[in-house]
Amino acid sequence: MIAIIDYDAGNLKSVEKALQYLGEECMTTRDAQEIVKADKVILPGVGAFGDAMEKLDRFGLIPVIAQVVEQKKPFLGICLGLQLMFESSDEAPGVKGLGILPGKIVAFPEKEGYKIPHMGWNSITIRENARLFQGISQDAYVYFVHSFYLEAREESDVTAVTEYITHVHASVEHDNIFACQFHPEKSGEVGLKILKNFCNL
Repeated sequence: MIAIIDYDAGNLKSVEKALQYLGEECMTTRDAQEIVKADKVILPGVGAFGDAMEKLDRFGLIPVIAQVVEQKKPFLGICLGLQLMFESSDEAPGVKGLGILPGKIVAFPEKEGYKIPHMGWNSITIRENARLFQGISQDAYVYFVHSFYLEAREESDVTAVTEYITHVHASVEHDNIFACQFHPEKSGEVGLKILKNFCNL
């Protein structure tokens, strides 16, 4: 069973639909016991960093997420979910993230000819042996929607990068922790394969 954490952030349903399409048993919940009992946990989300951290706190989900991580269960952050997993964000100065991995979320610099948010398909450069990307070709295209991007502190955590205005850390993995800045559930066959790889961990 895969638990999708419900904290009133957008995009939960599309993740649930993608998993159901893959034939995976899943539920969207904020029940602490259900989340802790699950085999794998996904933290999706679309929205603002500060608002999302406030909701995770209000629903009592911060210690639940910490428990899942400590239990070494596969844990996947998607889009805003990735950003929340790090220490801080330019979007909400002074608001602490979950701090699961070291790094910060920074605003895209403005550059002529480029729009912010970064919205659309971009190719990713994939690190060899990345578990989420097994069977996916180098420079595969995935779908992004974001105005802020990850600067991971540990280069060894970064499994995929893309170029948009600057060098963007697009995916990370560390032990049982995985995250994508892009939306696998909106990235066609490539995205479904990434989700299937997570389900098969």
